[in-house]
Amino acid sequence: MAEAIADTRRLLSKPQNLNDAYGPPSNFLEIDVSNPQTVGVGRGRFTTYEIRLKTNLPIFKLKESRVRRRYSDFEWLRNELERESKVVVPPLPGKALFRQLPFRGDDGIFDDSFIEERRQGLEQFLNKVAGHPLAQNERCLHMFLQDETVDKNYTPSKIRQA
Repeated sequence: MAEAIADTRRLLSKPQNLNDAYGPPSNFLEIDVSNPQTVGVGRGRFTTYEIRLKTNLPIFKLKESRVRRRYSDFEWLRNELERESKVVVPPLPGKALFRQLPFRGDDGIFDDSFIEERRQGLEQFLNKVAGHPLAQNERCLHMFLQDETVDKNYTPSKIRQA
């Protein structure tokens, strides 16, 4: 009988204290890709996406940021990470070449359903990449997520924790 009591005692967990319940949250990094906007006309037409970041990770200089990027900026980021980091970089959502052909019955790459599908793919890509500790050290990722413009002539470098 004494054995059964010992078994139940092991199941009792320590009560949560106020610091656990109301203290600062553990590390987080939230990235949303939203609010697509198509601009320009003819061959100069393209869609941009708003990237919102919220984090408490010390490596990011801004704890909240909001920038706009187009698909070609995501391609640039992917190429930079592939070249500069030891990270296996996930693929971007496809280039959708068939959607760019003339004489289609829809808006091609400017069709709402395609833009939404691409937005989801870009958001998944960014969350995978930005969540990787090695990618978080790359200057190109910080510039892409937090600088107003992407300087494609930048000097690749590692970011040191603040």
